[in-house]
Amino acid sequence: MDNNWTSIKHFQIVAFSNNTDKSHIFFLIFFCIYMSGLLGNFIIISTVIIDVHLHTPMYVFLCNLSVVDIIFTSSTLPKLMDILLTRNFSISFTQCFTQLYFFMFAAGTEDILLSLMAYDRYVAVCKPLHYHLIMNKKKYILLLLGTWICGSANSVFMTVSIYHLDLCRSDKIQHFFCDIKALEKISCNNTSMHIILYVETMTLSLGLGPFLVSLTSYIKIIGVVLQIQSPEGRKKAFSTCTSHLTVLGMFYGAGMCMYLKPPSEHLEEQDLVFSTLYTAVTPMLNPIIYSLRNEEVKVAMKKTIICIVH
Repeated sequence: MDNNWTSIKHFQIVAFSNNTDKSHIFFLIFFCIYMSGLLGNFIIISTVIIDVHLHTPMYVFLCNLSVVDIIFTSSTLPKLMDILLTRNFSISFTQCFTQLYFFMFAAGTEDILLSLMAYDRYVAVCKPLHYHLIMNKKKYILLLLGTWICGSANSVFMTVSIYHLDLCRSDKIQHFFCDIKALEKISCNNTSMHIILYVETMTLSLGLGPFLVSLTSYIKIIGVVLQIQSPEGRKKAFSTCTSHLTVLGMFYGAGMCMYLKPPSEHLEEQDLVFSTLYTAVTPMLNPIIYSLRNEEVKVAMKKTIICIVH
């Protein structure tokens, strides 16, 4: 490890440093996004736990997705709101790497979890008679445990790898949180290239594997649905997948725009937009999409809210 790291006590988060006159406006926007996401995801979690009719693989996966989304937004937005409110753009070394770990943990876990949800929909639509045999309780619990362990292990490897980067350019992070790409930008290209290549390869592998599982699952689902003769039958079969497909599209769309676009020396407005979509807006919209598009969740949520109020 380079001595430059040991001399650093704080980084400077500079994404909003040029808009200090709008800090309170940005704070209110992110506060609303964060609180909406927390409320929506807590309602989803409560609904699935309370309503025994939702104790099925599909909704257990959804409950876990809501937990991951809470970790996702909580890893970045509270510190950002503190920066915007106090106008102290400093983040300590420990805070930065803690934030990086939990962000990578949530991103990796959600990536794998979404592919499991796609596989679950594939079994439900393409092999309905064998669904309860294939997706039995023991199997989906083991899949969930494996997902959380893989997400945590990947995050540890990523965080440790970034920790060993040689820093030589600056202590200013051109982002609104400690992200891999932002830290790579302030590293020495000549001494850290092998670490950067390793991290990018691992990121691509983790993203590509689950994405291919999801893509393959939906290609097979569409093939089966198109073979159904009646329009009503096709609509009913595909309606169970639309919520997850929408969430999947938002997650991978924003993620690709954030990580696969060519690197730039200066943070552009579109970088902030894509990053905000990926880290804050998508986790906030997930419970809204599932509650609006899934009638079973909608009915159960109403019961849960009435139960909580009374």
